[in-house]
Amino acid sequence: MDPSPTSPPENGTATPGADSEPSPQTGSAQARPPVRRTGRLGPIPLDRRTGGLAALAAVALLAFAWAGTGYVFAPVVEEQPAVADNIPADDRGLAQAVARLRGKEQQLQSRLKATRPRGVFVVIDQTHNRLYLKKDDTVLLEGICSAGSGMVLKEGGGKQREWVFDTPRGRFEVLSRLRNPVWRKPDWAFVEEGEPIPKNAADRLDYGTLGEYALYFGNGFMIHGTLYERLLGRAVSHGCIRVGRDDLRKVWANTTIGTPIYIY
Repeated sequence: MDPSPTSPPENGTATPGADSEPSPQTGSAQARPPVRRTGRLGPIPLDRRTGGLAALAAVALLAFAWAGTGYVFAPVVEEQPAVADNIPADDRGLAQAVARLRGKEQQLQSRLKATRPRGVFVVIDQTHNRLYLKKDDTVLLEGICSAGSGMVLKEGGGKQREWVFDTPRGRFEVLSRLRNPVWRKPDWAFVEEGEPIPKNAADRLDYGTLGEYALYFGNGFMIHGTLYERLLGRAVSHGCIRVGRDDLRKVWANTTIGTPIYIY
């Protein structure tokens, strides 16, 4: 028997009958769910989540505006410079006061001049690595030099000693002058090079490293020459003052034992 027009077929596919409503779509395609559209503020979608965050931010700003920052803003009142109350009102008294001030100025200038070194002396500026050779108020030489690097060297083994390569500051004087000086290398020189410390004293002697001349001013520190003139102007020494060959010759020619050296 053929199936009734309103009965479902055996394969389970519905067949529209005479009293059924027509389907809005044909074929096997199914109806899509409705799409919920949201507004946007530039790249930010305006949904419930962003709306809630915006509301919280607005509340926080209002609370901050109500509570304030804690700073008190007040106009700045400029203070008037203090004026001495003993300034003479008449021209004669004013002229006398000016004369007294000029007399005090001359006294201070005289006292300051008395403290200046006289004769030939050496000034070393560590900050700018400059050496000045002066005679009274005249500058005989302004040259570049190299002061201490300030580096710290630590001994890995043995006594685990530590050396700081600083140039001392203060007033010194030339204690001895050496021509063609020979450097007796201290222990730190071998530690720095990663070499064993020699037991034979002759193995410590290094010829030519200090240049043509050396001016010793105490505690192992000297003004001497260098093989590395390209590094002058930089703080790269182990505490001594390195000077170029031509400048060292001029310093040597104008100094003697006892010449003051000022290092700052």
